[in-house]
Amino acid sequence: MKWINTKAHNRWLEQETDRIFEFGRKSVVPTGFGWIGNNGNIRKEMGTQLWITARMLHVYSLAALMGRPGAYKLVEHGINSLNGALRDKKYGGWYANVNDKGVIDASKQGYQHFFVLLGAASAVTTGHPKARQLLDDAIEVIEKYFWSESEQMCLESWDETFTTTEDYRGGNANMHAVEAFLIVYDVTKDKKWLDRAVRIASVIIHDVARNNNYRVNEHFDSNWKPILDYNQNNPASHFRAYGGTPGHWVEWGRLMLHLRATLISINADVPEWLLDDAKNLFAAGVRDAWSVDGAEGFVYTVDWNGQPVVRERIRWVIVEAMGTAYALYVATGDTQYEKYYQEFWDYCREYLMDYETGSWWQELDTSNKASSKVWDGKQDIYHLMHCLVIPRLPLTPGLAPALALGLLDHNVQ
Repeated sequence: MKWINTKAHNRWLEQETDRIFEFGRKSVVPTGFGWIGNNGNIRKEMGTQLWITARMLHVYSLAALMGRPGAYKLVEHGINSLNGALRDKKYGGWYANVNDKGVIDASKQGYQHFFVLLGAASAVTTGHPKARQLLDDAIEVIEKYFWSESEQMCLESWDETFTTTEDYRGGNANMHAVEAFLIVYDVTKDKKWLDRAVRIASVIIHDVARNNNYRVNEHFDSNWKPILDYNQNNPASHFRAYGGTPGHWVEWGRLMLHLRATLISINADVPEWLLDDAKNLFAAGVRDAWSVDGAEGFVYTVDWNGQPVVRERIRWVIVEAMGTAYALYVATGDTQYEKYYQEFWDYCREYLMDYETGSWWQELDTSNKASSKVWDGKQDIYHLMHCLVIPRLPLTPGLAPALALGLLDHNVQ
């Protein structure tokens, strides 16, 4: 049975994409895009988080390029928000969190700034007249504060004034830097972004994770030495969870396949390990996390022996697994990946898709019932694009650039 690149399956993906786009429209607030609760309403107490606003700019750039009425206005809203209350006009960069009354968190977070970079680059492909300046501004901040020439890696965070940075180095922020760098390359054609992406992947995946049974370490000191017990007493941290987060392992795999495809497309040198490591990252995620504790679904985190730590099922994990299964199928032609793709979709339809209050549940408990132990609410719709839109596109260029070129459903049979 074949689903990938068939008209019928892609038509179903199209319908679900529209449902999700409509749900996301509920997140508009005066200062950007807000945190959506489980009931579909804004959780005002969470403020306007930079990462959510930047990701929704990216998402509605995709929607605009897919011809969804009203989406371009949301691109405009996203750009204006990043030029408005979220922007630090004194010290540069963007605040982590604001609300109608002012700044809640003035710190400058790398993870969040890389989403600004992604959102701005995606917006450029829509032709919005303010998008290129936003991208240029984001590139300037990344170059000045977050890309370390001496380390050839990305820094984690700064204080409000860009005076003090953490000794901590984060794999999660660097992974999303790779994601953004790929789209920035598509828009600018400056190969340094691809070179940087290869460098980051080589350190975190090929040097460290490969020698740890592909259990990706995300916590490092300033010398890029892994900190194996980081957050052991706070294992369910949103962005710095203890141990391994298999959802990031598979997400890394997909990003490396996009990187590989882009390098191939420009006849550049392609490290052989990009494909090998991508396959092994996916295999490790399935091995350690997929239906391993007596119930269906991916556990959220595991320890360094592969044993579950946080057993809740988090939406974005399986979403990334689906996108990577598709990418591996395209890259290898191996039908095992299509079987996983279908198996994962069956799980999502059974447990995660919420037709009553909208979108998908963000978290399920160990019995696959909706819960909020780790994540309270449905936040945004960014990750869902990786199972709804990526399976209808080639591996290069990236999402928005590919949509701008009219490559949606490029290979439908």
